[in-house]
Amino acid sequence: MAQVLPYSSVEFPAAALAAQSLVTATDSERLAQTFKAMADPTRVRILHALALAELPVCELARLVQISESAVSHQLGLLRALRVVRRRKIGRHVLYALDDDHIRDLIDVGLAHLAHS
Repeated sequence: MAQVLPYSSVEFPAAALAAQSLVTATDSERLAQTFKAMADPTRVRILHALALAELPVCELARLVQISESAVSHQLGLLRALRVVRRRKIGRHVLYALDDDHIRDLIDVGLAHLAHS
């Protein structure tokens, strides 16, 4: 197996600085999975609704105007990607964003659209 040498550039010294902070392959895969969660318009609408309030499947279905089974399917994918979480209150299951970073990603994306 070939040895990987530290990155060095005489012509472009900034490249060596970038190499020191470059995201790892593992973290880039995890980040890509997070963006994959947001790569579908229906999931974006679900995530935006959850950025505004903790909601059950039935209310998400009404807001996003798709069937409850379609919402449940999307929430299953989002849970697997660790983007949303759920909690049970009595016989109701409420969904929420897993953390504020997802809300921040949505807000930055919407700000970018407004700026464009």
